[in-house]
Formats: sequence, structure tokens, C-alpha cells
Amino acid sequence: MAQETIKHIHRVNALRDLANQLGVMPIIHQLQQWQCARLLVSHDDLAQQKRYQKAMAFFVEELYGPKDFSQRDADLVRVIPKLAKVLPDKAMNAMDDALSLNALSFDLDMAMAQYLQAHFPDESINRDNYALAYRHVGRIEDRTHQIDIISHLGDQLADVIKIRGIGMLISLSRRPAKLAGVLALHEFLQRGFDAFKALGDVQSFIQPVLVREKAIMQTLLSDDLALPEDNPLPVV
Repeated sequence: MAQETIKHIHRVNALRDLANQLGVMPIIHQLQQWQCARLLVSHDDLAQQKRYQKAMAFFVEELYGPKDFSQRDADLVRVIPKLAKVLPDKAMNAMDDALSLNALSFDLDMAMAQYLQAHFPDESINRDNYALAYRHVGRIEDRTHQIDIISHLGDQLADVIKIRGIGMLISLSRRPAKLAGVLALHEFLQRGFDAFKALGDVQSFIQPVLVREKAIMQTLLSDDLALPEDNPLPVV
């Protein structure tokens, strides 16, 4: 498990290096910012509910957004083998899901950014050119897998927050993490635990997101879609 999880980090690091070489990193960041804004609009009813706000913010900012994750990922590479010995399997599975999601999302984002750079080099990202880029990239199996990872991650997180003593274990590990130079990683874990602990019922948050995202994906990749008239994306 530990080595497989580390592979996700190496994959996204290699993709970042390639994106920098291709000169598409600025567009990827713009794309990620637009997607985060779109997610908040599409799921505004959830984002406005107090008990879901931390989870929505964590998902958008820590798993999917344009934030620089290089320090967190470097910390993880150093300590994942040790974490695997002390954290419950469900916690390690959740971490593996999160990093797998990050790598796959970046791969898809880079493909879209290359299309946008080639066809809309001087335009800001909007719902129309985003839909065209999304359809051009296609990769419905990867898009479906992306949603499946989120579903599995939700299941794992629902179990993790029920593990007796896991919250105290994370809290007590802050000082050792700081002394070991992996505070960025600890803060990521702490925010994730706090966000999903506040939900109570994790699936009440995850399932509506999955249903809507799957519907948007299926519409965007439908052979019958007529753009721009039938664009299912909201105005951001």
C-alpha cells in the first residue's frame, strides 16, 4: 500500500514537470480555479449549509484546487512507510484515494489546458470553451474512475472518523510532526479529519455531489449534446 501511494505522488510530480516544460502550468492553475468556482456554484445548496462548509472547503482547496501541494507531497514521500505502520488501514486507504484523485485530476486538467492553449490562447476560461475542451479530451473511462474514487474516498472517510481515538492520535502527533519537519502534512490530515468529522453523515454530503457530477459528465460527453445551447455547466 505505501509504495502504491508514493507512486501517485511521483506521477503528479512528473506531470507537473512536463506541464512546466510545455508552458501550460499557468493555464492549469486558471482551469483549476475555474473548476473550484464551478463546483461551489453547482453545489451551492450544500456549500451554504453550515455542517457541510468545512468538507466543501477541504474538497475544493485541499484535494482539487490550484494550491501548491509540493511541500505536503514531499512530506508524504518521507513518512508514508512510517504512517502505514501506525495508522489504521482505512486511514491509509483514504490517503491513497486522495492522492490517486489528485494525480488523475491533474492529468485530465493538463490535457484540457493543452487544448485551451492551442484553441483559446487569449481567452479567459468560461463555460463554453471549458465544455469544448472537456469534450475534446473525452476519456470517459478516466472521468468515470475519477467519480468512483470520490465515492470510495467518501466510504473510507466515513469509516475513519468512527475509529476510536483517531482524532486524539492526530492531535497528539502535531508536535512530533513539527519536530520531524512534516507539519504541512499534519495540518492536511488535521483539516481533513475536522472537516469530515463535522459532517456526521459523510454520505449525505458525498452522494449528492456524485449524482450531480455524474450527470454533468454524461451530458458533456453525450453524442447528442449541442453547444452552446445545451451546455449543462453553470455561469461562473
